[in-house]
Amino acid sequence: MKEALFALFVFFCLAGASLGALMLHGKMPAHHRHDDTQNVVRLIANIFVVMTSLVLGLMINSAKSRFDTINRDVHTFATSLIVLDRLLSLYGSDANDTRRRVAIYVERASDGTWTTSDPLLASDRTSEQLLADVGASMRALKPTDDARLPIWNDAREQYRRVLELRWALVEQAEGSIPMPLLGMVVAWLMLIFASFGYRAPHNAVVLTSFVLSSALISGALYLIVDMDAPFGGPIQVSSAPLQRVLAEIRR
Repeated sequence: MKEALFALFVFFCLAGASLGALMLHGKMPAHHRHDDTQNVVRLIANIFVVMTSLVLGLMINSAKSRFDTINRDVHTFATSLIVLDRLLSLYGSDANDTRRRVAIYVERASDGTWTTSDPLLASDRTSEQLLADVGASMRALKPTDDARLPIWNDAREQYRRVLELRWALVEQAEGSIPMPLLGMVVAWLMLIFASFGYRAPHNAVVLTSFVLSSALISGALYLIVDMDAPFGGPIQVSSAPLQRVLAEIRR
């Protein structure tokens, strides 16, 4: 929701800057409408065109890298859960209760929709307790022979890895692009769009172009911000790996 509000804010800022400059140009004093003034305004705007292009490219690269990293972490997390379940299965029937607790956690984390209260993403008592129950159940297991001891040790190590990966995902649930940087980019874009509107012809084609370009730029920024927080919005990490984990556990 906040990404959509941000995009709407950007749209009004850019459309307002371009259309405002277009409407105000004719009301300015004559010396403000001189060709030399127009050339200086465009030279200044060109500087910010280059800077904005560079920053937007870096933002896209950062958001894409972050999305790919989190997507890989989700797959790694799912793989670790499957390995943990397989180790518990090798341990024997004594670990059935632990496997059941793992399945309960995965079922809640794989509902198909990432939410702010998702037990995979949120640091809350419920999610922590679900994994704590798995750990407590594992500690209650008492290997009675040499064949089970290494399996039990491997399962404990895998459990610690699951905990580490989950906390890594919790820490990455929020976006990483600083709001001051976004604000600066919007300010640069407003200056650029105002320079476009300065002394532009007053006709329907120009007005439509300003509105459409404002919508497209705000949409692009929306997608960048949305991709930077990949657990919500139209571009998000899939929960399918966890759903496959649940299917494997219940098989």
